[in-house]
Amino acid sequence: MPMDWDKLRIFHAVAEAGSLTHAGDILNLSQSAVSRQISALEDKLGVPLFHRHARGLILTEQGELLNRTVKDVFHKLSMVESRLTETRDKPSGPLKVTTTVAFGSFWLTPAIAEFVKLFPDIDLNLILTDEELDLGMREADVAIRMSAPRQPDLVQRLLTTYTTRIYASEGYLEEHGEPKVPEDLDHHRIVIFGHAGPMPTNTENWLLDAGSRPEFPRRPVLRVNNLHGIYRAIRAGIGVGSLPEFAIPSDVNLRQVLPQIEGPPTQAYFVYPEELRASKRVAVFRDFLLRKVAESRL
Repeated sequence: MPMDWDKLRIFHAVAEAGSLTHAGDILNLSQSAVSRQISALEDKLGVPLFHRHARGLILTEQGELLNRTVKDVFHKLSMVESRLTETRDKPSGPLKVTTTVAFGSFWLTPAIAEFVKLFPDIDLNLILTDEELDLGMREADVAIRMSAPRQPDLVQRLLTTYTTRIYASEGYLEEHGEPKVPEDLDHHRIVIFGHAGPMPTNTENWLLDAGSRPEFPRRPVLRVNNLHGIYRAIRAGIGVGSLPEFAIPSDVNLRQVLPQIEGPPTQAYFVYPEELRASKRVAVFRDFLLRKVAESRL
C-alpha cells in the first residue's frame, strides 16, 4: 500500500520546523493531530523518523533520507502544477502570496484591490505571517520579504528600500513634551517590537539605541509583537515609537518627532522559486507591485 501524501506533507513540515508545535502552526493543525500523523507514518514504515528530546525533534538517518526524497518529489510536482495551470491567452489560476503581517496589512492589501480588478482570472490568496514560508514546498508561490532570501534556488527582485521614523500622538506630546535631540528619548516612554519568534526585519528596535548613553539604559514601556499593534499603541498615547511612513494614514493624530534621525534601511524583495520564472501570474503580479511602489510613498 503506497504512502499517504498528506502524511508525507506533514512529515516534511515537521522536519523543516524541528517541532510539532511549530509545524502545527504552519499547517493550521493541533500538535496532537500532527503527532498522530507522524506516529502513523513511522508505524507504517517500521522505522523511527525522529529523535525526540526536550529541545525539539532531530531527523534520524532514515528520516533524513525520506525528507530529501519528499522535498525533491514535491518540488517536481510544483513545477508540473505551474505549467498546467498557465494558459496561452491570459494569466489565470491560483497565486499564493506571503509577506509580513505589517507590510501586508498596511500597504499590500489596499494596493492589490486594483490587481484583483485587472486580473479577475487569477485566484489570489494572501498569507500574512512573520514566519518565512517554504516556497520550494509551495506553502506559497511568491513572497515579499524584508531581507534577501538565503535559499539559492529562489529568484529575487528588489522592490524598494524604506526606513522608519519616530512618531507620537498629539496627546502624548502635550503631556510629556516633545524630544528635541535623540538624548531626550532617555526620559520618554518608548514602545518597541517584542516577540519570542523571529523579527519581521532586523532593524525593528533601533529606537532603544538612538542617542542613548550607558548611564541611562532605556527600558520600553511596552512591547508589541506586530507593527499594527505598535501603531495602535502610539495612537493611544502610550509612548513614542518607530513606524514606516506607509503605516501612517494622512488623517491620523500622529506627529513625527526628531525628524533629523531615522532607522536603518529595510530592503523589501519580491521572491519566487526558479520553476515559476516563466509564470505569467508571477510576472504580472511582480510588474504590478513595481508600478505601485513607484506610485506610492513607499
